[in-house]
Amino acid sequence: MDQTRIALVEDDVELAQWITEYLEVKQYQVTVYHDGISGLEGIKLNPPDLVILDGMLPRMDGLDVCRALRSSLALPILMLTARDEEVDEILGLEMGADDYLTKPVRGRLLEARIKSLLRRTSSSAMPNSSLVLGQLEVNPDTRNVRLNGLNIKVSSNEFDVLWVLAQHAGSVVTRDALIQQLRGFEYDGFDRSIDLRVSRLRKKLGDTQEPYKIATVWGKGYQLAKDVW
Repeated sequence: MDQTRIALVEDDVELAQWITEYLEVKQYQVTVYHDGISGLEGIKLNPPDLVILDGMLPRMDGLDVCRALRSSLALPILMLTARDEEVDEILGLEMGADDYLTKPVRGRLLEARIKSLLRRTSSSAMPNSSLVLGQLEVNPDTRNVRLNGLNIKVSSNEFDVLWVLAQHAGSVVTRDALIQQLRGFEYDGFDRSIDLRVSRLRKKLGDTQEPYKIATVWGKGYQLAKDVW
């Protein structure tokens, strides 16, 4: 079996070495870049299976690298951010990152996030039938969303949330279930990435007035309306 190829873009030499050694023991093949420009150029020239991208990089900021990669390549991106820098986490998700991890990095959690992202990539390549809820169509093959016959441009993160909600339309999906399905770990009560994605989905789908079609069920999670699209 071929090794999973990971591109690590991290300017902290000691951290990059530690992550590389940890992942190589786990049978991943790691290529390291120490600045944004070399990372962007190297990844475009030789696309890996997954990118681990530091948020703060010399020569080109990690968020700009993320945005540039997302515009041309459909590969999973895991961003590393400094502890408690929520703004960076939100910006990273908006720029197209699929997940984020705060420093200091813990090996087992890093590996769990990598495995989760690779599972999502693999499952999205499997054929599935579109879900049609009235005038709303969610297609997992093309990862397209159509409403009233018009294409709605959503990010990869937003699509993942919408797809899970659409699969359970009419039922409440807890935040814990959403995060476990999308990212592979338990909801800790502080992760707000799901809330951000739902808010952005509402705007893009014109769901801007209460009662929302993507309803917040306080203390539980979210519920996608089944019969009102």
